[in-house]
Amino acid sequence: MMIKSLVFKEEPPAADEYVKMRKDAGWSVYKDMDAVRKGLDNSLYHIIVRKGSELIAMGRVIGDGSITFYIQDIIVSREYQGKGIGTVIMKRIMDFIYDTTADGAVVGLFAAKDKESFYKKFHFIIRPNESGGSGMIQYRNRRF
Repeated sequence: MMIKSLVFKEEPPAADEYVKMRKDAGWSVYKDMDAVRKGLDNSLYHIIVRKGSELIAMGRVIGDGSITFYIQDIIVSREYQGKGIGTVIMKRIMDFIYDTTADGAVVGLFAAKDKESFYKKFHFIIRPNESGGSGMIQYRNRRF
């Protein structure tokens, strides 16, 4: 399979496709499809990859559009991993970010387990380190 036979588009996936990609990746799945659509609509940038009509990979960027960006949902279907598709997605995302950000902008992401080396190729650093504490996350389920 050649990357040249794939179609890369800068558009969001359909909400049901997005949920399926997350489920297939073993990630949490959102049940509120209105919330999914709203989240996708509010993203700053999308890149999707199709083979024919099948969505096989995606990535998106969220943030404030100027000084803070967060790379989200870099997903490549298992059967297409290791073929350079994720690298092309990240290059397209980084081009968008460098064309959009102010100098000194913060670009963050949470790497999936054991995928840190992939993001190091794009000059991301692992936290904690000498100058930065651990990255943290919360999945909102209830008020404290």
